Amino acid sequence: MRTKILIVCMLMLALVITGCSSSTSSNENDSDKIVLKFLHKWPQPQYAPYFEEVVKEFESQNPDIKIKMEAIADEPIKDKLRVILGGSEVPDIMFSWSGEFARKFVRADAALDLTPYLEEDAAWKDSFIPASLQPFSSDGKNYGIPLRFNGKFFVYNKEIFDKHGLQAPKTWDEFLEVLDTLKEEGETPLMLGNESPWAAIHYLTGLNQKMVDQEVRMNDYNPRSGEFTDSGYVKAMEMLAELNEKGYFMDNVNSSSHDMVKQMFFAGKGAMFYVELEEFQDVENALKGNWGFFPMPSIADGNGSQNYITGAPDGFIVSSKTKHPKEAVEFLKFLTSKENSLKLVKDIGWPSPIEGATNPDTALKQVAEGVEYMKQAEGMAEWLDTDVHAKVADVYLSNIQLLLDGSKSPEEIIKEVQAVAKQVQSEVE
Repeated sequence: MRTKILIVCMLMLALVITGCSSSTSSNENDSDKIVLKFLHKWPQPQYAPYFEEVVKEFESQNPDIKIKMEAIADEPIKDKLRVILGGSEVPDIMFSWSGEFARKFVRADAALDLTPYLEEDAAWKDSFIPASLQPFSSDGKNYGIPLRFNGKFFVYNKEIFDKHGLQAPKTWDEFLEVLDTLKEEGETPLMLGNESPWAAIHYLTGLNQKMVDQEVRMNDYNPRSGEFTDSGYVKAMEMLAELNEKGYFMDNVNSSSHDMVKQMFFAGKGAMFYVELEEFQDVENALKGNWGFFPMPSIADGNGSQNYITGAPDGFIVSSKTKHPKEAVEFLKFLTSKENSLKLVKDIGWPSPIEGATNPDTALKQVAEGVEYMKQAEGMAEWLDTDVHAKVADVYLSNIQLLLDGSKSPEEIIKEVQAVAKQVQSEVE
């Protein structure tokens, strides 16, 4: 019995040691170093090595600095960041989405103003595609550094399109005609996996932007002034619901995951799929050039700008509580250097916000073309669930599946949005 207990204890000790070593390597002289806590959201095996290599190289070039790295996946990190916002154990450098998600850290005085660091290093500031820095700004100051520059596009199976004599649509009316033709010919026009409701929210992101006047929408997305009374919000929901009501989406959208549906699309089960630019490499791996892409088409009667691309950068903010702001910024400069940005594009296929890093020599041709789309766009329609206040986002997220299954109307949902937006106005300083 004692032997068994001893074995169990040894195994537990081994697991503890293994778990501790999974973040960053330890060193007996680490106590003499400046330690920077670094939190990101990519623990997956296809992404983690990139960060491990960059951290290792930074430490080798800066022997007086130790990076204590932690990686937490997409959904769990949202809870982690909420805890961080109200606690004392704050990483020096932490992942953040742009838009309202970052601005809540700004309002809480939790994010360091990075404007002086960008202004004093003009070469660093000018290395970014301008549209990638703007979504991290608040009241004319910059609080975040982008790592990825991501957009949303419809990809389509060329074999299916050619079979039915179809072309990529440029207007919403043309889009609906393509959907009608595909359905009449027995094809599944659109693939959607909305088990995690951000997938349908990404549709609504673009529809809100195209249907609502830009100034009105920005006023509503501001938690201090949001009302959401413009009729364009209801119309945007009606347009999304119509795609499902007319049978353009595949069956069982609310019980299917995005990744599962992606594999179905790769197998030729549907004609089109709305994906992020960073997923283009997956599409190419599966379809081997037999695909094309286009942005969400323009809407003739929409009151918003039609030359926006749905998407946003994400990246990092520096804690206002850090004891080492200079070193934290130096690490971000290293992470977003041209060399490491080229490596980012080559190694994991992510579009970079650094000018020239994403090009036909470093990236898939379609990825480079997608970045050009975003550079030429008037602006970015940032992800709705991170661009509005968290409480407003929760209303959208909790109701979007109900919209698609027909159990709640657009009017009912928008009334809830309006009520919560009014509540938020009284809570936000």
